[in-house]
Amino acid sequence: MRKGLTLILALALVLGNLGGVQAAPAAAPAQGAELVTEAASAILMDAESGQILYEKEPNKELAPASVTKLMTMLVAADAVESGRVKLTDKVTASEKACSLGGSQIYLEPGETFSLEEMLISIAVGSANDSCVAVAEHISGTHEAFVNEMNKKAQELGCKNTHFANAYGLPAEGHYTSAYDLALMGREALKYPLIKKLTAIKEYDLREGKFKLWNTNKLLWWYQGADGFKTGWTNEAKYCLASTVERDGLRLIAVVMGVPQVRGHFAESMKIYNYGFAKYAHKEFAPAAQKQGVVQVRKGIENEVVAVTEKPIGVTVEKGKDKNIWVETKLNPEVEAPVQQGQKLGEVLLYRENEVLNRVNLVAEKPIAKAGLYQQMTRTLHGVFGF
Repeated sequence: MRKGLTLILALALVLGNLGGVQAAPAAAPAQGAELVTEAASAILMDAESGQILYEKEPNKELAPASVTKLMTMLVAADAVESGRVKLTDKVTASEKACSLGGSQIYLEPGETFSLEEMLISIAVGSANDSCVAVAEHISGTHEAFVNEMNKKAQELGCKNTHFANAYGLPAEGHYTSAYDLALMGREALKYPLIKKLTAIKEYDLREGKFKLWNTNKLLWWYQGADGFKTGWTNEAKYCLASTVERDGLRLIAVVMGVPQVRGHFAESMKIYNYGFAKYAHKEFAPAAQKQGVVQVRKGIENEVVAVTEKPIGVTVEKGKDKNIWVETKLNPEVEAPVQQGQKLGEVLLYRENEVLNRVNLVAEKPIAKAGLYQQMTRTLHGVFGF
């Protein structure tokens, strides 16, 4: 009986195949299928290249809560770098600044701090009142400062971002996305001031009478963490934009809409664990490494050394670093005067025929233009040998 049933099943299978009935192919694995996060939206980005290593709903428009302050610090750092304001400036709190709720340092109208201390209170203590005080000091009004925030977002290529305030409390038309926050994080890494501020674990304000503890617990809990900003409201839930560097590999992670208390830390660490387990940074040349020599016409010296402007490397999936090669392109000559840091060429990093990274080659030192007598002497020497 069992043998007859087996034959019937085999015959049915053959007939099914003849009729074009085939088993469905296995579904292709989704990107990062081995990683599951409780965040409503999340992204993991290679800081150097901007390559996305993991994503979940990265362009979803969500309330960012106090992660907003990453852009607040970006606009403030721009103002400091351009010379519009100085870190030593005295910033006076207005009544408007002092009227805000939420996280704050409880500014009193007329109270003053240096701009640097105000920025520390934003980066470390997530102070809403300091955000308004800083905004008014830099742009005249809070509204004008918010316009600068939105302009900066557009310049960075943020497609799903609009700010309504500088501090992140819920407001109509105040939203961003995990991807856009990662872009802001990449930009923030260009500013030593922001890196310094967001890495501060604790700070004594008002001569030690008011203690600030950084709200970003990854600074204590995760090796290599040194930025950026947390956020929480009932609407936004728990959010975190952060960065970690290990063994030359710097990653940026953003999680938004995590429901659990401290879940934004747990989910971020899970995502970083995935990133550091799967990817590595391979460096091909450090900054200031000699890559060739360029001839200098009409200079007091005949040649100048070309060096890498910054390190050149690439983030690769572990075990998949084959077929990567380097091409050096140098101008054959340059005319004096040559400025230190002047571009003389570039180094390109390829995987097969795809450009993965490129770094400028620049002059190692300045070369002044030779005087007329020196140029004539050099010409005579070249023509007549004396």
